[in-house]
Amino acid sequence: MSTTISPEQVNQIVYNLHHDPFEILGGHPVEDNGKIKQWVVRAYLPKAQEAWVVFPTDRKEYPMQAVHHPNFFECLIDTPELANYQLRIRSGEHEQVIHDPYAFRSAILTDFDIHLFGEGNHHRIYEKLGSHPVEIDGVKGVYFAVWAPNARNVSVLGDFNQWDGRLHQMRKRDNSVWELFIPDIGVGSSYKYEIKNWEGHIYEKSDPYGFQQEVRPKTASIVADLNSYQWHDDEWLEKRRHSNPLSQPISVYEVHLGSWLHASSAEKTQLLSGESEPVQVSEWNTQARFLSYYELAHKLIPYVKELGYTHIELLPIAEHPFDGSWGYQVTGYYAPTSRYGTPEDFMYFVDQCHQNGIGVLVDWVPGHFPKDGHGLAFFDGTHLYEHADPRKGEHKEWGTLVFNYGRNEVRNFLVANVLFWFDKYHIDGIRVDAVASMLYLDYARKEGEWVANEYGGRENLDAADFLRQVNSVLFGYHPGALSIAEESTAWPMVSWPTYMGGLGFNLKWNMGWMHDMLDYFSMDPWFRQFHQNNITFSMWYHHSENYMLALSHDEVVHGKSSIMGKMPGDEWQKYANVRTLFAYMFTHPGKKTMFMSMEIGQWSEWNVWGDLEWHLLQYEPHQRLKQFFSDVNALYKSQPALYERDFEQEGFQWVDCSDNRHSVVSFIRRAKDPTDFVVVICNFTPQPHSHYRIGVPESGFYTELFNSDAKKYGGSNMGNLGGKWTDEWSFHGLPYSLDLCLPPLAVLVLKLDRDKTAEAKQQSQSE
Repeated sequence: MSTTISPEQVNQIVYNLHHDPFEILGGHPVEDNGKIKQWVVRAYLPKAQEAWVVFPTDRKEYPMQAVHHPNFFECLIDTPELANYQLRIRSGEHEQVIHDPYAFRSAILTDFDIHLFGEGNHHRIYEKLGSHPVEIDGVKGVYFAVWAPNARNVSVLGDFNQWDGRLHQMRKRDNSVWELFIPDIGVGSSYKYEIKNWEGHIYEKSDPYGFQQEVRPKTASIVADLNSYQWHDDEWLEKRRHSNPLSQPISVYEVHLGSWLHASSAEKTQLLSGESEPVQVSEWNTQARFLSYYELAHKLIPYVKELGYTHIELLPIAEHPFDGSWGYQVTGYYAPTSRYGTPEDFMYFVDQCHQNGIGVLVDWVPGHFPKDGHGLAFFDGTHLYEHADPRKGEHKEWGTLVFNYGRNEVRNFLVANVLFWFDKYHIDGIRVDAVASMLYLDYARKEGEWVANEYGGRENLDAADFLRQVNSVLFGYHPGALSIAEESTAWPMVSWPTYMGGLGFNLKWNMGWMHDMLDYFSMDPWFRQFHQNNITFSMWYHHSENYMLALSHDEVVHGKSSIMGKMPGDEWQKYANVRTLFAYMFTHPGKKTMFMSMEIGQWSEWNVWGDLEWHLLQYEPHQRLKQFFSDVNALYKSQPALYERDFEQEGFQWVDCSDNRHSVVSFIRRAKDPTDFVVVICNFTPQPHSHYRIGVPESGFYTELFNSDAKKYGGSNMGNLGGKWTDEWSFHGLPYSLDLCLPPLAVLVLKLDRDKTAEAKQQSQSE
């Protein structure tokens, strides 16, 4: 038989050296005087001893011959048209019939896709790169595409080819993206990419755009179909689209799914079921399996709903190899972690949240990624996603790598990733981790360990531009969403729109308020009179940004103690201090975030390997504290004055912030309706005051809406017998005043009862 191919060409395939195996493998026309009279079909089948080209429609078979290599086969077929064919392969006693992947030259990735990706503007690139179950020419299979511009060769490895990189060699498109359609495989197939650099070194990588990964410690990606789940949250999404979150109540319960509750613990207690009184638990298994997304939907959601929170914030649920990173060292940016179940399970969790009136926020980590060999690090044998210069590309403090935000394709990877979570999983917002580490080139670096920007400054201009792009694109597609920055410095206009020069977030964590509060509340109340500024300082700068007040997981780990453990005094004072802290938080301007465990008064620090201390809820003080959180959330959501004008100066007015001798502050919160306001008085010492006068703007009866010292919360039950009438006595620059009883370590919230006031005036006039 005369061959149509040279030994050198065969060797390029056998030794995986060809950038486009389609030029050699598959079907190729043989022309005679410009007309196609024959087709030659070639296949490299490393384990085959014999092979045939099979046409299933007419059941014809053509034997293939080994050419230049015992496993490289070729067959000439006398036909002007090459119909769909298959390969019958015999290896020893084993025989199989397969479709030839090199018979399918169609691609779902277009030249325009590659162009947009190269510009950094392909907002749905995840629909083209990665693995996608598709049908081409009537044959079902999976289309694979991966960006690896500097690789010499790339192959798909998988359980479908015994992880043999010789079988499914990919072709390179436009010097950038490698692609291949593999027929006869589908959802559930495990795979990786085998990437060779020009020195011949081999790297086995998970798919950067993979939708699912194996449960750690395994690291392969899994083919998934994200379009099969039937959502039931259209009404929720439409309402969100037309809402302004800045004028809505936002009270966030921050959760680490793996340590909120384990399965064996859930089986041992009815504390979360709501079906009966709490049962005593004597033993808790901290090594039990995780609850699945599905199980969490039926345990966590009712619990959060009972407490009255508006949102659940999940510590990073993108795939990560090490539990102890809490999810902040991500290897699978497009894959919800398989620890808790499948992508469809996570969709169900989000869907159930929405159907129960709860929004879902996820922590997003674009600031760094780990060095794990299967991840993004040195992806194609070069510094592809990270900077090559370690002064730019490495976080030595964290042992991680920094994204190269100046590279279009890297920026596109991250921008599209944000949209992906909103598009495929219907999340309601992101909390962007460690923004300060992105914005400053010298972050956690010593002199000489960083490189200045083009103007000689320490600002990372590429990162700032990247964040602006993220937020402008996000809000363009998803108005009503939340984008929250964890940013701890004085970088200006973080939560200002991009068209005004801001970074475009709509909320920023108020780290200064958090530090001031925890410093203040950890000191003995007697010393608080000398630190009144801790309580009042936040209002000097509050309206410069749209702030979220956050007491997060970072404040209850690494030797910092739990919130309860930070408080001074005896046990009663500790509980009272906790109630006062959070009552002040919920009445202070700004949206709210608090970490799980704070609502039950946990004494120990958060332990990522165990459960929350649910057994504490068998004791009355902890039950009462949990009730306090439920009630303070209800108060917050019921009073527009506490949330509608969080970021307007007209929404807040000090009554008195200078009474440091008693460590008391009082202020007014106003709603958009000018007649709707509440008066808040905070006593930060254990000393009660039986006749404490404060000024108020209108006369009448002020109902005591909330008293954190109430008996049902474990307080001393001091108060004002439901409310007080004003005196015709101007005070604090206001025309009227109230003579109040201030309970110890407590917050009072009062509101003018206009109906009762009008009724009293009418009665007085009639008399």
